[in-house]
Amino acid sequence: MPIQSIGPGQAPQLTRRDALRIAVAGSVALGAAGLLPAATATATAPLRGHLKQSVARWTFPQLSVAQLCTTVKHIGFAAIDLVGPEDWPTLKAHGVDSAMCNGAELGLTRGFAGTQFHDELVARYTRHIDLVADAGYRNLICFSGNRSGMDPQQGMANAEAGLKRILGHAEKRGVVLVMELLNSRVDHPDYLCDHSAWGVELCQRLGSDNFGLLYDIYHMQIMEGDIIATIGRHHACFKHYHTAGVPGRHEIGDQQELNYPAICRAIRDTGFDGYLAQEFMPAAPDPVGSLREAIGLCDV
Repeated sequence: MPIQSIGPGQAPQLTRRDALRIAVAGSVALGAAGLLPAATATATAPLRGHLKQSVARWTFPQLSVAQLCTTVKHIGFAAIDLVGPEDWPTLKAHGVDSAMCNGAELGLTRGFAGTQFHDELVARYTRHIDLVADAGYRNLICFSGNRSGMDPQQGMANAEAGLKRILGHAEKRGVVLVMELLNSRVDHPDYLCDHSAWGVELCQRLGSDNFGLLYDIYHMQIMEGDIIATIGRHHACFKHYHTAGVPGRHEIGDQQELNYPAICRAIRDTGFDGYLAQEFMPAAPDPVGSLREAIGLCDV
C-alpha cells in the first residue's frame, strides 16, 4: 500500500511492494546489531493472548519471511499479515498463520468500485479463494479502488455487484473477503472506502458473514476519529484490525495520539476472535524491540 510522507523527517512515499524490495543488506545489518532474536536468547514472557496478534509482512522488509517467522515466534505470537501463496510454505514450516492473505488484488486504486475491473477481479479472486481455502486459511483482502469521479453511492452499487459474483464461492469455500478502510486525506488520495459508514453500508447490503471490513485504526483516526465508539457500534462488520501511530504511521506508544491499550480493551470486550495486526513502520533503532513493545501494549 502506498505510504505518503506527511511531514519533515518522515518516511518518503513507498508501496508495500517497494518496502519488500529493500532487502538483504538491512537483514545483515540487523543481525550484526543483534536485532534479530538469537536462538539461545531468553524467551519472552508468555502473552495473555486475549487478542490474537499479527504483524504486516511489508513493515519488516529487512527480514526474510523465515526470519520474520522466527521473530514473531520468539516474541510470543504466531501470525503474519499480507503474505501471498509463494510464502505460505515458509509460514507453515514455522507454525505461523497467514492471518490476512493477499495476492488476488489489482492494487489499491483498481478495485470493485470500478466495473471495468470486475471481470479480471472475479477471475483472480475465484482462483485465489481456492488457494486460500486449500491452504487452510480464512481471510483474503480486497479493496474498493478509487472514486475516479464517480458518486460514492454509485461506487457502492458497483462494488456490491462485483463482490456478489464471487461471494457465493467464498461462502462455499469458507473464505472471508475483507475490504480495507483506508484514509484518502494523507496516504491514499481518492480511495473510495475511506469512512466506516460507507463500508458498513456495503456490509449490510451484502448481508454475508463471508464479507467484512478491515478496520485500520490509523487510517480511521485520520478520517473520522471516534475509534472506540465506532468499534462499539459496528464491530460485527469488522473482521480484522490494523494498528499504527498517528501522526506518522510509526510506533504506537506514548509518542503519538492514540491510546492503544484502551482501544484493544474495547475490541476484546466485543468478543472479537479474529486478529489485530501491527502495521506501523518502525522508526526506532531497534525495530524488533518496537514490535515487541507494540505486542505488549495490545496484549490486554
